[in-house]
This record gives sequence, structure tokens and C-alpha cells, in this order.
Amino acid sequence: MKKITPLKTIAMENGSLVTEFILVGFTDQPDLQLSLFFLFLMNYVVTVMGNLSLINLICLSSHLHNPMYFFIFNLSFIDLCHSFVLTPKILMSFVSEKNIISFAGCMAQLFFFCFFVHSECYVLTVMAYDRHMAICKPLLYTVTMSPKFCSLLMLSSYMMGFAGAMVHTGDMVRLSFCDSNIINHYMCDIFPLLQLSCSSTYANELVDSITVGSVVIVSSFIIFISYALILSSILHISSAEGWSKAFSTCGSHIITVALFYGSGLFTHLKTSSVGSVDQGKFFSVFYTHVVPMLNPLIYSLRNKDVKLALKKTLRRTAN
Repeated sequence: MKKITPLKTIAMENGSLVTEFILVGFTDQPDLQLSLFFLFLMNYVVTVMGNLSLINLICLSSHLHNPMYFFIFNLSFIDLCHSFVLTPKILMSFVSEKNIISFAGCMAQLFFFCFFVHSECYVLTVMAYDRHMAICKPLLYTVTMSPKFCSLLMLSSYMMGFAGAMVHTGDMVRLSFCDSNIINHYMCDIFPLLQLSCSSTYANELVDSITVGSVVIVSSFIIFISYALILSSILHISSAEGWSKAFSTCGSHIITVALFYGSGLFTHLKTSSVGSVDQGKFFSVFYTHVVPMLNPLIYSLRNKDVKLALKKTLRRTAN
């Protein structure tokens, strides 16, 4: 393999420390750069407008001030912030000669990327528990899912997301990068960075696997149990109206969970095929860019309350 010299290095006792990275991006074909720029720009605009609209709608509509929409509000907030972390840098890469990012900038991007991904996992888990309480224990729902308890659940989600991001970033900062500064990705992700390190990465890989595995296993288990109990409760509902209401309540969340966890799983599956790196990029684009764009559409187009709130808001604006 051809040895690649870093752009800038600081002399050290046993080698050098990379201070800048070059992100390879999606393709080295100039003909595709402009098309990809407009594609990602359109995705960015739709994501920002969609999530901002849903956030404003929930804030302005009093009948959406309940636990379910409180969690949807936070999901949209996370998706909005997630797009700010990654997309502007990607858009710049399509119009610049070299996609350079400083070491500090790379670590900051990694931290916020991990923070919002972990937080989204926990928020989706909390939303599954909320749906379980609404369908299985409707009489206790208002008492159990009080504003104080919902705020505590969200605070815990963000705190655990912060802790996970600190673990990933802290482990990465302790590594040395001294041979290559070219990241075969469009962002500073964990595994592409580990491949560049000239330090031993065994401990990092172990800690990262335990951290990610714990988040996925715990959240998946809670979501699975919640929906198993919901399905059991639905089977005891005799009326067609009850069935329809239960499925409409859970449908949007199930779609979101399937898209987010499905694309995330495919991204991190290690394969031995030649195109595995490009496949990983494709699936990571799906859960870092496509899913945040689709979430507000899923929760608005499939939801009667949101449609009603939108009509009332538009009516007030027109008057």
C-alpha cells in the first residue's frame, strides 16, 4: 500500500502527530460533484424546514402539548441538530479542492455525531414505552406520564447520550495518528479513524463495541418488550375502531425505528466484499441524512392531530 504523508505534523519522540485530516468523501469523479451537491443541499433544506416546522407546530398548538408530542418535539430537535453537525461540511467538500478538517474539528464532529445518535436511540426507546403506557394502561397514563416524569426521561436520554459520546471521543483522543491522514469516509466516524491510528486500537475497539452493543441491546429489548405487550393488548380489543386507533398511534414510531435501526445495522456490519466501504457509506448516508429528513414527514402525514394542528395554524396565519 502506498504510504501517505500527512499535511501537517508535529515532531514527536517516536513519530509525528497528525493535525489535519483529508476526508475522501463519496466519489473522486468531478462530473458527479455538482449533482451530489444539489442532492445534499435539497436534503438539507427539506430536513431543516421539515423539523423546524414540526417543532414550531408542536409549540404553537395547545392540543399537541402531551407526552407523545413532547417526545416527537425532542426527536425533531435531535434530527435538526444532527443535520447541522454533518451536512454543511459535506456541502463544502463538493465545492472545494481538498476536503480538509482539523484534528480538533474532527474530534468535535465525532463527539456531536455520537451524542445525537445515542440520544436518538434513547428517545425512540422512551417513545416505545410511552406508546405502551398509552395503549396498555390508558387509565394510569396521565398520572404516570406526568410532565415531570417525561422531562426526567428526556434529561436521562441526553445525559446517557453525552456519556456515550464522551467515551467514544475520549478513547479516540488518546490514540496517536502518525502515518496517514486520509479518512476513507465523508465524516469523522469511529472505525475509519481507528484504521488510521498507529497506536494499538484493541482497547478502543473493545470499549466501542461494549458501548454501542449496550445501547443497541438495551434499547432494542425495551422497544421489543413494549411492542410485545402492545400487541398482546391489541389482540384483546374487540372493536375495529380500537384496532385502527392503536395501529395509527404506533405506526409512525415503528416505521421510524425500522428505518433508523435497520440502516444503522447495515452500516456497521463488517463484510469481506470489495465494495463494503462504499456500501457502508451508502447506509450511513441513509440513517444520518435520509431518516432525519423523513421523520417529520412520517409524523405529519400519518397523524390526524398534526394535520388538524397544521390546518388551524394556516387558518390563523391567513386571517
